[in-house]
Amino acid sequence: MDISRAFESPPPQCDGCDTAFPEPHIMLATINRPRQLNSIPYALHWQMDALFKWFDNEPSLRVAIVTGAGDRAFCVGSDLIEMQRVKKSGNDSWKAEPYKYNHPSSGFAGLSRREGKKPIVAAVNGYALGGGWEIALNCDVVIATPSAQFGLPEAKVGLYAYGGGLPRLIRTAGLHVASEIALSGRSITAKEALQYNLINRISKKPETLIEEAISIAREIAAISPDAMIITRSALREAWETSSVERAFQNTHERFYEKLMAGENSSEGLIAFKEKRPPRWKPSKL
Repeated sequence: MDISRAFESPPPQCDGCDTAFPEPHIMLATINRPRQLNSIPYALHWQMDALFKWFDNEPSLRVAIVTGAGDRAFCVGSDLIEMQRVKKSGNDSWKAEPYKYNHPSSGFAGLSRREGKKPIVAAVNGYALGGGWEIALNCDVVIATPSAQFGLPEAKVGLYAYGGGLPRLIRTAGLHVASEIALSGRSITAKEALQYNLINRISKKPETLIEEAISIAREIAAISPDAMIITRSALREAWETSSVERAFQNTHERFYEKLMAGENSSEGLIAFKEKRPPRWKPSKL
């Protein structure tokens, strides 16, 4: 069955990122520049931003997976060769089309600072360096192959991690772990990342990474689409907000009445009473 026929609009074109729909409600986005270790050129940041905005607005989709093509790299960050070429060309190209040489407000590859509505699973299949790790740091769930490596090496080439990863790293791993990783620029293994709570799990084998990521996505897609959006928003609110009580109030005031007035809260309770699987409706939130 061609799942894409059920979409309200076709997915936007992404040169360097392939989209597939392995199961209903799930989108798989694969950064497909393996010869460049899936580094991101300027234009692709904006194309991926458009893709994930489309994903958020497509009613039939509930969860996305992002991964890299090949077995060497998830994403090693910016295309440094392109960056060097642009810098050598002088300031005129930056002034003429500045949007091409910056990230969208959603960050690196449209993901590292993305707020969004729906969850994304990062399936890290190799090196996740610089902006590549910043993508994963802002995803909702991260699964990695046993040989995956993570790092923010920007300072080694005179830059810094400006895709939003530094505050997310410190919120997740704490000051001392984040400082040691970011200030040294060293890479950490998948085992270390798991120890520091920077990933959820390590795949059984490299070959099963996507299968295991789809399994995670399937579990998430099975819950109420409304409850999924609200629960994710509540978790993110707590991550971003200093006050726990304020984070609760923000989510409750924004969503509670909408949730209770919606079709899915009624369907969930009726299905529980009738001892049957719920038949969820696309979220209107």
